[in-house]
Amino acid sequence: MIVEVLKLLEELEEIVESGSSIPFAHKVLVDRDEMLEVIKEIRIHLPDEVKQAQWIKEERQRILVEAQQEADTIIQEANEHVIAMVEQDEITKIAHRQAEEIITEAQIGAKEMRLGARDYADEILSNIEEILNGLMETVKNNRDELKGMK
Repeated sequence: MIVEVLKLLEELEEIVESGSSIPFAHKVLVDRDEMLEVIKEIRIHLPDEVKQAQWIKEERQRILVEAQQEADTIIQEANEHVIAMVEQDEITKIAHRQAEEIITEAQIGAKEMRLGARDYADEILSNIEEILNGLMETVKNNRDELKGMK
């Protein structure tokens, strides 16, 4: 079948090459009926090859999809295996312990900061209270003096 189609294509080439050329136009006059007849013959011989090519294309696509699915499965299993190995590894255990220590130290530091800030605020408020008490005493004394002047 393919051989026949190739022969028909060669026949088309011969028709074009043997056609009358139009000067300065790079065009050729060919027998329309002869060309259409060869094209018709090609179409008659071509469908089987086209169907076969389509089947090959679909089969190739199916194989590629199947191979990709298998590759994805293998990669997923390998990743799961690596994760399991890493979780069991001593380095990971040490890292977890160190992380817990860092978190504990950070919590202790934060608590100390809160207590320090509270003590500082208490001290400031105590100083303000003393100042206010002094001011109140001064105001009271000045008021008493003003009452005594009357």
